[in-house]
Amino acid sequence: MYAKQYEVTLPADYDMGVIRKRVADYGHILDDRAGLGLKAYVIRVRGVNGSPVNQYAPFYLWNDTGAMSNFLVGGGGFHGIIRDFGRPAVHHWTGIASHTGPSRGAAPGAASRRLTGIPVDSDPTGTGVTRLIQNEVDELKVLARRDGVHTAALAFDPRHWQLMRFVLWQHAVPEGEDATERYEVLHLSTPHLSDLPEGRHW
Repeated sequence: MYAKQYEVTLPADYDMGVIRKRVADYGHILDDRAGLGLKAYVIRVRGVNGSPVNQYAPFYLWNDTGAMSNFLVGGGGFHGIIRDFGRPAVHHWTGIASHTGPSRGAAPGAASRRLTGIPVDSDPTGTGVTRLIQNEVDELKVLARRDGVHTAALAFDPRHWQLMRFVLWQHAVPEGEDATERYEVLHLSTPHLSDLPEGRHW
C-alpha cells in the first residue's frame, strides 16, 4: 500500500461550489481505475472545523505504484490538476497498516488526517522507532473498531521521518479526535478497496 495526497490551497474568497461541481462531474472517472485501492475527494472550507484555508486535497491509497506513476506522469489524470491549478507538491507515504472499519458499507462523509514527527531514536539498541511504530499500529487497530469508521490507514515518510494517519468516517469526525486536519468527503472511489492489505503490512 502506498499513500499519496496533494493539496490545492485556494483563495480565501474562492467559491468552493466550483470544486463540488468538479467532483460531481468527474469524480466517477477513477471508480474503476486499475491499481487504486481508494481515492477520497476531500476538501477543507475556510472557517469550518477550524480550517484556516479553502483547500482541495484528494487522498489516495494505491495497491500498485506503477499505476500511481501512470496517474502522475503517464497521462493518467494528474495532468488535469496541473492544467487547472498548477503543479502542487505530491506528498507520499509508505504503507504500514490499514483496517476495515464497521462502517465500510456506508459512504463516508468526513475524514481526518494526523501528521506527527518520528523523533530521533535515543535507544542505544536502535529499536525505539520499532516500538513506537508498533504502538501506533496497535492504536490504529483499536481506532478502526470505533463506530462510524469506514477505513483507517497508517503510513510514513522516511525522508522527513513523519507518520501519517488517515481515517474515513461515515459522519462527522468525532469531537476530541486526534487530528491535524479535518475534511469533508465529496466522493469516494474504491475500485480495488478489497485488495488493500488488512492489518500490519509485514
